[in-house]
Amino acid sequence: MATKQEAVEAKQGLSYDVTNGVAVITVDQPGAPVNTLSPEVGTAFTTLLQQAERDPEVKAVVFISGKKDNFVAGANIDFLQTIKSPADVEAVSRAAHAQFDQLEAFSKPVVAAIHGACLGGGLEWVLACHYRIVTDSPKSVVGLPETQLGLIPGAGGTQRLPALIGAQAALDLILTGKNVKPSKAKKLGIVDEVVPVPMLKDLALKRAAELAAGTLKVERAHQGFKAVAQSGKKKGIAGLFQGLLSKDLWAEAALEDNPLGRKVMFDQARKQLLKKTRGKYPAQEKALQVIRVGLESGRKAGLEAEAKAFGELVFTDVSRRLVEIFFATTALKKENGTANASVKPREVKKVAVLGGGLMGGGIAYVTGVLQGVPVRVKDRDDAGAGRALKQVQTVLDERVKRRSLTRLESNAKLSNISAGTDYSGFKSVDLVIEAVFEDLKLKHQVIAEVEAVTGENTIFASNTSSLPIGELAKGSKRPSQVIGMHYFSPVHKMPLLEIITHPGTAEWVTATCVDVGKKQGKTVIVVNDGPGFYTSRILAPYMNEAAYLLAEGADIVQLDKALVDFGFPVGPITLLDEVGIDVAQKVGPIMEAAFGKRMAAPKALEGVVSDGRLGRKTDKGFYLYENGKKQDVDPQVYLLLPHGKDRKSLDASEMAERVALQMVNEAIRCLGEGILRSPRDGDVGAIFGLGFPPFLGGPFRYADALGPANLLRKLEHYQDKYGERFTPAPLLVEKVRAGKGFYEA
Repeated sequence: MATKQEAVEAKQGLSYDVTNGVAVITVDQPGAPVNTLSPEVGTAFTTLLQQAERDPEVKAVVFISGKKDNFVAGANIDFLQTIKSPADVEAVSRAAHAQFDQLEAFSKPVVAAIHGACLGGGLEWVLACHYRIVTDSPKSVVGLPETQLGLIPGAGGTQRLPALIGAQAALDLILTGKNVKPSKAKKLGIVDEVVPVPMLKDLALKRAAELAAGTLKVERAHQGFKAVAQSGKKKGIAGLFQGLLSKDLWAEAALEDNPLGRKVMFDQARKQLLKKTRGKYPAQEKALQVIRVGLESGRKAGLEAEAKAFGELVFTDVSRRLVEIFFATTALKKENGTANASVKPREVKKVAVLGGGLMGGGIAYVTGVLQGVPVRVKDRDDAGAGRALKQVQTVLDERVKRRSLTRLESNAKLSNISAGTDYSGFKSVDLVIEAVFEDLKLKHQVIAEVEAVTGENTIFASNTSSLPIGELAKGSKRPSQVIGMHYFSPVHKMPLLEIITHPGTAEWVTATCVDVGKKQGKTVIVVNDGPGFYTSRILAPYMNEAAYLLAEGADIVQLDKALVDFGFPVGPITLLDEVGIDVAQKVGPIMEAAFGKRMAAPKALEGVVSDGRLGRKTDKGFYLYENGKKQDVDPQVYLLLPHGKDRKSLDASEMAERVALQMVNEAIRCLGEGILRSPRDGDVGAIFGLGFPPFLGGPFRYADALGPANLLRKLEHYQDKYGERFTPAPLLVEKVRAGKGFYEA
């Protein structure tokens, strides 16, 4: 009969076995797809360590996961949400410190055998082990992503990682929250060895025995760290916060060990950090402070600072919003995009892409390279087909340069993509993604041509950004297999895929396209049909309002800065240049025809377009460009706008509010009209597709934080001042009358 302690260990998914004098502690939490760290898990692990310490037969310990493709995914975020006060969070952090200190000081060698994701608390766990081996699997990544949740590492990571790999590399990982692949982890010194998957356990057992016997000695602490075996030879994967600190800051490594140099280094680091985050993300600042405390005052002080900061951050609004986004995207990964969870996607073995332009080439890349299925690109001429292949090659070349791919691997992935000017190769495709010019007549022609050369079960997906999918389906013999797949440019970097269904779209078609999007690495939302769908529709009034401000005499730089200060990654005028001023002009009439005068764009930009200023693609828009890089505003552009060069200094906060509230109000309209299926999808779509400030949680979380009644008053104020384009969404009025927020049932 199992003892009480054995029952606790089993509940936490921990098991203990001894093989040839090495205790193997396996974590495999029952009923969970991944392992997570909690106080109970830590306590059970410590108890097993003590058992190993008492057992004279045991000379060393191996720590391994029983999951197929996961080591420890991090701390249990659900558990953190149940804690009631910062002091209680601090206590949890201190308990983890004590447990990992015991692990680090353990009298017998402990080897971490890592396969799959080793993130957050999982990495902090293994950092306290004495030797770390990771598999060379693409599933294996290590990192401390806590800042992406508005937190910092709370189990010693802010202290152990800098001590192991140096402040420069540790700050880069902690402040950005990015993951690193096995080869990079070894190069940095986070792990000692990278091995093939089948060898992991056996080699871990061997290394544990060698460490116990003294035939394997480890030198580290970022002082030329090496693991030397008996023979004397070495044994041999966002986002939001990338590029926070300049590499020039770390040009002199000795700064870390020099008190005066350290002060200069951290002061400059904070200055650069605030330039990027604009003070909107407190976790990064806290991380910088805590790491500095540890380097200047020692680990004990650093751990105490870490626990205090961790406790404070869990209860910030920023962390709450970022955690909500995390839960939203996690939930979306489990959904098939339909109301019927039993609908299964069909296998997609081959894809065709129509159009070899910027979007077509990007779609070919995420399909052929990331999804990993053969892709056939068709364009109207050889030059277009060649551009698509060149675009894919360019992205692959960047990856080779960054050493995330070898040249051999790059060539193999490129071979998955072919291009031509006819429909050869289309007969066997399961999915056709169309990315041709935004013209309904042209798209109907393309649909007819495709259906004539493809099988009866082939799905036709349009990458249109504004034309209703139901209208496209009218040109099809198989309307139930017509759907929208709206990608965002640049396709290989933008995380969102917006799938649009019309009333007749078959459920299996939706589920299949959602599955394709996930395999391409996208966060996928499914919305219902309508002009502009969701993202293009809420972007239109946002951009229109910026144009109205230009017409009123706003300075371009001040207007862009106002929205960046609000939290958007770029200002609306910069975005207009990126999208293409001509593209925006074509979408405008479609939106106005559908929604009337409130969506009418001002005539202020007509002169800019007629002057041939299309934006970055022509090196001339509102800004000038040199070798693709944005320069200053072209002063001549003001001559094409009302008021000429006589610009007005408008209130920055009012400019930002006017532009942002247009997006929020339109999002609420989309929910009220059934375009959106939930506020959650609306928030995810706006953040991942349009750059709505993540720390605000999306349009609906922002509306709830403002208070629907307060939001209504603001819109009514602007409606009185500027007219019907600020008319409050009917659903907002309903929510205010009911006294409810958007996330309330």
